[in-house]
Amino acid sequence: MSVVTLCNDYQVPLTPRGRGTGTAGGSLPVQGGVALSLERMLQIIKVDPANRVIITEPGVLNQSIQDAALGHGFFWPPDPSSAAYCSVGGNLATSAGGPHAVKYGTTRDHVLGLKAVTGRGEVIKTGCYTTKGVVGYDLTRLLIGSEGTLAIITEATLKLTPLPSAIGGLTAHYRNATSCADTIVAIMALPQVPSALEFLDEGSLNLIRRRFPDMLPSDTRAMLMIELDGTPRDILESTESVLLACQREGLLHAERASDTAALWKTRKALSPLLRDIAPKKINEDVVVPVASLPELLAGLKHLSIKYQIVNVNFGHAGNGNIHVNLLVNPEDNSEMARAERCLDEVFDLVIRLNGTLSGEHGIGSEKRAYVSKEVDVTTLALMKSIKRVFDPNNILNPGKMFP
Repeated sequence: MSVVTLCNDYQVPLTPRGRGTGTAGGSLPVQGGVALSLERMLQIIKVDPANRVIITEPGVLNQSIQDAALGHGFFWPPDPSSAAYCSVGGNLATSAGGPHAVKYGTTRDHVLGLKAVTGRGEVIKTGCYTTKGVVGYDLTRLLIGSEGTLAIITEATLKLTPLPSAIGGLTAHYRNATSCADTIVAIMALPQVPSALEFLDEGSLNLIRRRFPDMLPSDTRAMLMIELDGTPRDILESTESVLLACQREGLLHAERASDTAALWKTRKALSPLLRDIAPKKINEDVVVPVASLPELLAGLKHLSIKYQIVNVNFGHAGNGNIHVNLLVNPEDNSEMARAERCLDEVFDLVIRLNGTLSGEHGIGSEKRAYVSKEVDVTTLALMKSIKRVFDPNNILNPGKMFP
């Protein structure tokens, strides 16, 4: 609180920072000033299994929360690939998700309340300790995903979920991305919701082959990694339904996975492996309605060819959330210019398909110029008004979110 008051007195920008694992520049102090690191706020204040709650400070690692919950038979569903390195505060700032968001939702769905310091230097408490509570405006969900532009979160009450009694895995291999995308739509139309449904395109699979040459069949051009959870009987019934949904033209084979841990280890290694192709990636996390995935993937392929930009796509297909990676050499001015034009058309395509520019990474500084493609002038003005209420001097993380 004292830091916020001091920065207000001297009109100095103040940027909250967790572990710095974000990909949109949200924690970078782009206008200078003070970078307020929260990484030493490492206390798990309370573990309350009877009420399915953990109270934590923002610097605690996501994985540390999982470890604390595991001993009581629970987990915290937000599971970004950087769980071992990212902080709860960062997860809150962007409403982070992960592979299991298809069934369990993102960070917003698993927080009961917060303590925070506004840009005025005032301490506020939002939400409550119960899963039901409708007193006043829902400021908890407002602060989550606000990327440190409204308040600095100092404490969070997290809602835990019981661990499933069993987990099963499947893989489905296809000759082309079109058949694979059609299968995603078919699976998500089933009554049984998978706990994870991940898509990997040909570029992703080739990256895996470079590191693990014998892991994948040579004729696989697109693949689904599917996880099911519940009781053993639930998994048995769901597996049969999902395997049936996978049976379509273009399928090479679909089978139960004997080692789901190895599958996820491979999936989480994808993002770092992109550096094997190019020194820089323009990494986006667009989302479209699931039924529009075939059109999105076809459009991304067209734009890659049109602008001669290498594009590797993978992601949380059950949510329609695809990580689009434009791989470029930052020293090549011509390539960078083509990539920028390509990205602009990627976002136009997403909006045309009734999608959104970001599903879990946030806007930060990297996507702020494109926000007006999705948010109309009136709504944007309302957002800026809310910002002024919380932070009248615009000291909290300026230069983020708004164009």
